[in-house]
Amino acid sequence: MADTPSRNGAAMPESLEHALAATEFIDHASAEVGQFVADVLPDGGRDDKDRAVRLYYAVRDKIGYEIYGADLSRRGLTASRTLRLGRGLCIHKSLVYLAALRSVGIPGRLVLTDVRNHLASDRIRTYIGGDVFHYHALTSVHLDGRWVRATPVFNKLMCRLYGIEPLEFDGTADSVHHPYRGDGARHMEFLHEHGEFDDLPHQQVLDGMRHHHPDIIVGPDRDRFAPGSLVADATGRSA
Repeated sequence: MADTPSRNGAAMPESLEHALAATEFIDHASAEVGQFVADVLPDGGRDDKDRAVRLYYAVRDKIGYEIYGADLSRRGLTASRTLRLGRGLCIHKSLVYLAALRSVGIPGRLVLTDVRNHLASDRIRTYIGGDVFHYHALTSVHLDGRWVRATPVFNKLMCRLYGIEPLEFDGTADSVHHPYRGDGARHMEFLHEHGEFDDLPHQQVLDGMRHHHPDIIVGPDRDRFAPGSLVADATGRSA
């Protein structure tokens, strides 16, 4: 079958169509996503690589990273809702990045993994039952005919507070969590990959969180994380 045109006018293989679609969670036709992209790319960008890189840094640093209070409900995980709040968990921020990419015709997929985070605070370790976090999210981006991975999650402030080097992305090499930080201390390692997804498998993620991290899941519908503050954890201040 013939290729179909993408938003930027180029032919798009049918195998990539699902990686461009608007979904319940990747709601790239929303006003919030449209305004975010317009603010980041007022000139439209030079090419797909330039657009992907600029959007990456905007999501990484303009949206705060916060695990506490994270809303895992269907509404709470939409890209538009995260943009309204201005903060989110790795899943929220990855979905925003995918929405922004797809809005300018760049295919993207959600990657879900289990990781061991050696820099988790004592409070987080208690809440999640150790240092293994299930369903950590990042993205896979289709640029120049191939897939590269990008993790627009930890903003500069969070990296500084926790002694982590911010992850850079140039559109050509994978940007994933470094196993070591500058002083050699272990930061994060990937333990298991659940796969790449054209859309968020919401029930799978929610069931997995409830099963693996029951102590941090609260609320009448058990679909949000307990309140708190990563900044307070890092600085010793009260949340």
